[in-house]
Amino acid sequence: MATATASRTSTAPAERPKRPFNWGSFRTYISAIVILIWCLAPFYWMIVTAFRDVGFTFDTTPFFTHFTWDNFATVFDESLGNHFGKNLLNSLFVGAVTTLIALIVGVFAAYALARLNFRFKFVVLGFILGASMFPGVALVTPLFQLFTNIGWMGTYQALIIPNISFVLPLTVYTLTSFFREMPWELEEAARIDGCTQGQAFRKVILPLAAPATFTTAILAFISAWNEFLIASQLSNDDTRTVTVAIAYFAGSQPQQEPYTAIMAAGTIVTIPLVILVLVFQRKIVAGLTAGAVK
Repeated sequence: MATATASRTSTAPAERPKRPFNWGSFRTYISAIVILIWCLAPFYWMIVTAFRDVGFTFDTTPFFTHFTWDNFATVFDESLGNHFGKNLLNSLFVGAVTTLIALIVGVFAAYALARLNFRFKFVVLGFILGASMFPGVALVTPLFQLFTNIGWMGTYQALIIPNISFVLPLTVYTLTSFFREMPWELEEAARIDGCTQGQAFRKVILPLAAPATFTTAILAFISAWNEFLIASQLSNDDTRTVTVAIAYFAGSQPQQEPYTAIMAAGTIVTIPLVILVLVFQRKIVAGLTAGAVK
């Protein structure tokens, strides 16, 4: 009997030791939740207000109440002086042209800074980074005077050229970091196979740089899309972008600030960017981390 009891005891599975509670992971998750709520709470409240009846604008209920689509109809109602559809097209045009030119110039500049050896290379890169830190408000008056003198006030080029100067340093810096970490052997192998330096750049380097280029394009477009200060001073009714149009927004009541319509316009402007980032988030992360490891 004792032998059988000992046999059963020896074959019983041993109890697994309890793992100690991981306080580090717990703090990480709590911090991530707090940051997420902090960042998304204003966006959530904007959407709630956008779908709320104008008579309940200041209702503090944190959920969807007094639901209506009238605010979105007000946004596109041209009888109130709003030309929101045209403003959206203006922003799309300015953002697309700015991104395209910044990428074309930035790719070649970044490749030269990363691959070629010439005097004062780091000084040039320092000037490029310094330009990105220059306050935009200090440029408003000189640009206003310059474009007035040459007759460019209220034109698309008056909006695109300053945007390029803001977006180009980001483009050059991001792509330079990627090109610098790319192995030289890839380009040398293409040269040995008979490619010229231009062909090696076009057929080998550019395809490998696609993730970083794609990421840079998205960041540049978002920056140009959200620009307000320069556009508010250099645009007119025909070239006004959406960020400026929202500031001049008029609602259905002449003596009442159209908060709900403004929130609806902000939702229309923000949601495409959110969708763009969510759809291409893997490419964005891949592009940002592409130069981290050889």
